[in-house]
Parts: sequence; structure tokens; C-alpha cells
Amino acid sequence: MIAVVALAAAVGAAWWLQRPAPSKAADAPSGQSAPGSGAAAPARGASGAGGAGGGAVTVEAVPVHSRLLVEDVEAVGSLRSRQGVMLRAEVGGRVAEIGFRDGQRVRKGQLLVQLDDRLQRAQLQQALAELSIAGANHRRNVELVGRGFISQRGVDESAAALEVAKAKTELARATAARLRVLAPFDGVTGLRNISVGDYLKEGADIVNLEDMNAVYVDYRLPERLQTQVRRGQVARVQVEALPDRVFAASVLAVDPLIDANGRSLNVRGCIDNRLLQLRPGMFARVVTQLGDDRQALMIPEEAVVSQGGRVSVIRLVKAEGQDGKPAWSTQRVDVTTGRRSAGQVEIMHGLAEGERVVTAGQQRIQRDGTPVRVAAPPGAEGAAVAASGSAAARPKASGTEVADAPREPTSAASVTGRGAKRAAGLPWAEVPPGPSPCTAVAVR
Repeated sequence: MIAVVALAAAVGAAWWLQRPAPSKAADAPSGQSAPGSGAAAPARGASGAGGAGGGAVTVEAVPVHSRLLVEDVEAVGSLRSRQGVMLRAEVGGRVAEIGFRDGQRVRKGQLLVQLDDRLQRAQLQQALAELSIAGANHRRNVELVGRGFISQRGVDESAAALEVAKAKTELARATAARLRVLAPFDGVTGLRNISVGDYLKEGADIVNLEDMNAVYVDYRLPERLQTQVRRGQVARVQVEALPDRVFAASVLAVDPLIDANGRSLNVRGCIDNRLLQLRPGMFARVVTQLGDDRQALMIPEEAVVSQGGRVSVIRLVKAEGQDGKPAWSTQRVDVTTGRRSAGQVEIMHGLAEGERVVTAGQQRIQRDGTPVRVAAPPGAEGAAVAASGSAAARPKASGTEVADAPREPTSAASVTGRGAKRAAGLPWAEVPPGPSPCTAVAVR
């Protein structure tokens, strides 16, 4: 009995301790709030008002700047000789004489290789003898037909025999000439692959001959430049073997056919190489001047927004803030772009120098007149600290520096690439006096 009473007392105590506390708000009269509830309500109201009203959108912006735009384009190419052939034997035979040395300058028509032609010379002598007999017979028949001793048919037969003898003689001469390998043009011989006494089969390689008074540089440009590349334009050529000088080249021809594989334009330039400083097969860096240098308005590429065929930028317009202080708002402006250069794009119409354009945060701007707050691009603070320190310390590049003093482009096909700047600072290669062989090629 005592245990039952104790258990009931424990259950009652537990219920008393765990019962819910009475609500003071429920006991308060209607229209009044419990203490502390009024303070919480204004706080929630203030928070809701801030979310609904919103604030200025944070963006990054740079000013439109003017800079010198160099109308150059850089490419890579290869050098080749103006004329180059591999001399080969037209007919088989044994080498009887070699008339050149390795790397020797030769003249057009000079005998380079003589094959054994004793049999062919004998055939030529036989043909000459038959020609002499045929000629004498024809002259005699002409005299006899005048006296009436023979018919006209005899004269006709002797005339035909004379023509046959002449043809055999020319054939024997041509056969003998095919055993003589002559230089087809002025040039420099390569390394010969034969010796006296070698038997050459028909078509066997003898030696290569290169005309290097003028060398061609073949390179490719993007197809978008096909209206700007013209014959006669000047190009600067630099080769790895001679890094201390630049060679002048003139655009000789532009291939009318666009390469379908790379959508590129094949261009050929000509270099005066009478001093034989360049060799065919060299790798070359070519900087072609497409036009005169000019001033242009430039902005970063990320500031340009292309949507639905519309090219525009978001320009910052000065406005008055809620506290009366100067502020910025936005305005979308259509622009016309031009050349591109290492992250920079030329603006031909739509902006003026000094105006500021948004480079980051455009997706948060939905309409014109949106208030914005301009934030410094990443790294700007570090650059400012470095600039305010020692004058000898060079500040690192930042978004602010790009806006105020844009860096030089560095892309391969840029307006002024690294190779273009390097080539522009080097002296021109020496050229001997006299008419240029490239001019002769152009005229021919």
C-alpha cells in the first residue's frame, strides 16, 4: 500500500513539473500586445523594408581610353628559294664527267654532268653522213629533171629522202643531248649524290639546284583579313638563325583560294637575298603591315555584351544619390566594334573617350537607370599600395591600370604582338646596291 502511494506521488510531481506555462499574450486584452512583442514586430518590418527596397548593385568599370593602334598582323611561315629543282637523269647511262663542285654557283646552260655518249655520237655521225648523201642525190635529181632525163617523181622521192635524213640527224642530236645535264638557271648547287663511273638509272637524283638571289616566305593569315592584304605591302621577317636583324619582304601574291581546312589565306612575300644570308626551309616570323597607324578608342572585351544580334555596352551615367552625394546609374548603349587586340576591342561608334563602361556585373543589371556602386577590380588595392611606396618598385598589373594605361597586346595575331615589337626594334638587314630581284620577279 505504501508503494502504491509513493508511485502516485511521483507521477503527480512529474506532471506538475512538465505542465506548459500560461500564455501572457492570451491573458492580455485584445488590441494589446505582450511585453517585448512590439519590439520584435518593428524589427521584422524594418528587415522586410530593406529587402524590398534593395541597394546599389556592385559592378566593376573602366574608362574608355585612346591608344595608338598599329595596323600589323603577325604570323609564322617558311622560306623557300625563288627557283629550286632536283636535277635527274633523263636516260640511263654511266657518268663520264662532273662539271661542278658541291655548293658552287653555276650559270644557266653550264654543263653539270656528262654521261657516256660514245654510242650516241656514232649514231649522230651516221645520220650526218646519210644527210649528206640525201642532199647530194636531191641536187643531182633537180639538175636531171631540168634536162628531161628523169621524171618529176624522182625529184619528189629525193626531196622526201632528204627530209627523212634531216629528221634522223635531229633525232641523233637530241638523243646525244639527253646525256648532258645542264643548269636550267643561275643558282647554287647542293650536295651531289653521284661520282664519276656511277651508272645512273633513268630518273635518278643527281643534285639539287637553288636560285637564292631572292627567297620567298610563305605564310597564312586569317580569312577575315582577305580584304586588307594586298600585293606590294611591306612585311618584316625575322629568323631564329639571325636574331639580330630584320629582313624586309614585299607581298608578292595572295592565293585567290581560301584553304578550306584551316579557313586561312595563303600569302607569299619576296626577300632580297643577294648576300645569301637566308636559306630555303628556314622558320620565319612575319609581321605584315596592313595599313597606317592610327588612334583608336579601346575597351576590355568583357565589357561588350552580344545578345540577339545586338552588340552593346553598359555605360555609367552620373546621378544623385538618396543622400545628395554623387552616384552612378546605368545606360545600355549600342556600339560598333573594330579590331581586337589581346583582350582589348576597338570601339568605332557609340562611346567617347573618358566614359566608363561596366566590365563585371552586367548580369545583375536588368534595366537602364539601375543605381550601381563601382568596386575596385581585384588587385587594385595592392597596386595602389605598391605605387605609393618606393618609386623604384613596379606596381603589378591590375584592372585599374588596364583602364588608365592599357598593356601591350601579347597574342600571336595581335595588333602589336611580342614578335612584332621585337622585330620593330631591330635593324634592317643589309641589302646590296642595284635593282632588287624581287622587283624583277614582280615584273615578270
